Amino acid sequence: MITLSDVRKDYSSEVVIGPVDLTIPAGGITALIGPNGAGKSTLLTMIGRLLGLDSGTIEIAGYDVTSTASKDLAKIVSVLRQENHFITRLTVRQLVAFGRFPYSKGRLTAVDEELVSQAIDFLELADLEDRYLDQLSGGQRQRAYVAMVLCQDTEFVLLDEPLNNLDMRHSVQMMKHLRRAAAELGRTIVVVLHDINFASHYADYICAVKDGKVAEFGTCESIMTEPVLTRVFDTPVQVIDGPNGALAVYY
Repeated sequence: MITLSDVRKDYSSEVVIGPVDLTIPAGGITALIGPNGAGKSTLLTMIGRLLGLDSGTIEIAGYDVTSTASKDLAKIVSVLRQENHFITRLTVRQLVAFGRFPYSKGRLTAVDEELVSQAIDFLELADLEDRYLDQLSGGQRQRAYVAMVLCQDTEFVLLDEPLNNLDMRHSVQMMKHLRRAAAELGRTIVVVLHDINFASHYADYICAVKDGKVAEFGTCESIMTEPVLTRVFDTPVQVIDGPNGALAVYY
C-alpha cells in the first residue's frame, strides 16, 4: 500500500498542499480527481519522489520515499508525468527499453528484451515498435510511454493525466489497458484523471482532492453521489444510473 502521513508542501503563504493523511490500498486502480489546481498532480509527484516534501512521510510498500535509494525505489514504483519531452529519433522499442534501465543500466539482457516485447505486445504496439516517436499519433505515443512504465516491472505505477490530449476512443482504449494491467499483471495503479465518469467506470477507488487536501476517499459508489461531487467541484452535479454504473452530469 501507499501511506501518506501529515504530508505538506508549502509554495507560498497562500498556496499550500496538505496536510494530507491517506492510505491507498495495494492492487487495482485509484483515481485522483478534483478541480483544476486542487493539488492532484502535486500529490502524485510527491509520492513518486519527483517533488520533495516540506514535512511528513510517504511510504510505498513500507519503503520511505524520502530515504530509500533511487536504484531501489525505481524497482518499486514507476512514474509517468504528463509532460513527455520525447526525443524524435527514438523508436517505440528503444523508448520502452528505457523501462529496463533500473535493472540493466543500459545493457539489455535476453530477459530484458523479452520483457520489452511483452510490454509492447500488451499495449498492442507490435506493428509500431520500429516507428519513430514523431511518426506516431498522440494516442499511439501515449501508449508507448505507458508501455515503458509497465516494462519497468514495478508493483506501483503512477500516471499523471495519461488521457491528456487523447480523444474519446483513445481515452477508452487507454483505460482498458490500465484496467488489464491492474487485473492481469497485478499492478497498483494511481492515476490523475479529469473526467469523473472515467474514474467511476474504471477505478476501484476514488480520491477527491480539493484545496490541497483530501476531501473524500472511498469506493466509486461512495464518491459518486450528488452531495459529494457537488461539494468537491463547487458546482451542481446530478448523478444518474447509466448502463454501466453511475454517471455524473453537470448543469
